[in-house]
Amino acid sequence: MRWRIVYLGSHDSTPGWPMKTAVVGHVEWAEFAHVERVPDPGDIVHATDYFELPAGGAAVAAVQIARLGGGCLFLTATGDDARADRVVSGLRERGLRVEAARRETAQRRAFVYLDADGERTITTIGKRVGPQIEDPLPWDELKDADAVYLTAGNADTVRAARAARNVVASVRTGPALAEAGVQVDVLVASANDRGEVYVRGEIDPEPRWVVRTDGARGGTLETAEGKITEWTSNPPSAAKVDTYGAGDTFAGGITYGLGRGFPIETAIAFGAFCGASSVRGRGPYAGHVSPEELAEWERGARIA
Repeated sequence: MRWRIVYLGSHDSTPGWPMKTAVVGHVEWAEFAHVERVPDPGDIVHATDYFELPAGGAAVAAVQIARLGGGCLFLTATGDDARADRVVSGLRERGLRVEAARRETAQRRAFVYLDADGERTITTIGKRVGPQIEDPLPWDELKDADAVYLTAGNADTVRAARAARNVVASVRTGPALAEAGVQVDVLVASANDRGEVYVRGEIDPEPRWVVRTDGARGGTLETAEGKITEWTSNPPSAAKVDTYGAGDTFAGGITYGLGRGFPIETAIAFGAFCGASSVRGRGPYAGHVSPEELAEWERGARIA
């Protein structure tokens, strides 16, 4: 079964909507190189453009949420070097309230090839770290959040996030989700990425909804009872420039939508709109949906 959403928004979509959001997860310092193609083994390619900035799945989602809602609390962990300092300052410049625990390690990095077709190929360097409940971070604030997105942490971190009204988790959160023994509202997984596949029964209790993405085809929505429906992706609004962070922006859009009180189908539709929009910009943030675009979408955009 496929469903098609027509949403004629009834919510106040003006900037500054009184909503509290948070993202709990990891961050990376990312280096981007534009190339004609990813090199073959033993090959050499020349970059036509190069830039670097703070990124990673949790950070990308948080910046999109912050742009839509006027701010977002970001609980994370960094290394203890100069790159870690640049991560924190760079994310604060992008509208996040960053609360970061420091680890005695080099800041995790990522090297990203962006090819002529706008596709990204990523190599990560260093250990992926996330915030732990033992870190002196403002965990109590999560209980007042309308929505929290989670990508990293331990079982107690998941339990702390569960105090929020809505909890969206990436399957990349890993075993912590199974160990926590609490139900998340949405688990974002992939239909075909081996590192992001979720098999029913791996988490108990089952997530209220499992949203699986399948690229440009859309994906599926599975309820805790096992009912599965299909959803179709939103067509890009402009030419594809860069696909880095599209899936994370999608998750950020779902999180924002649930926090606003959208039904799950509408939240997915808005997430798809955010994900499709993100590919029009250079890097993970330039294509993010603005409050004005959200207002236009709410006034009656049809999401196929």
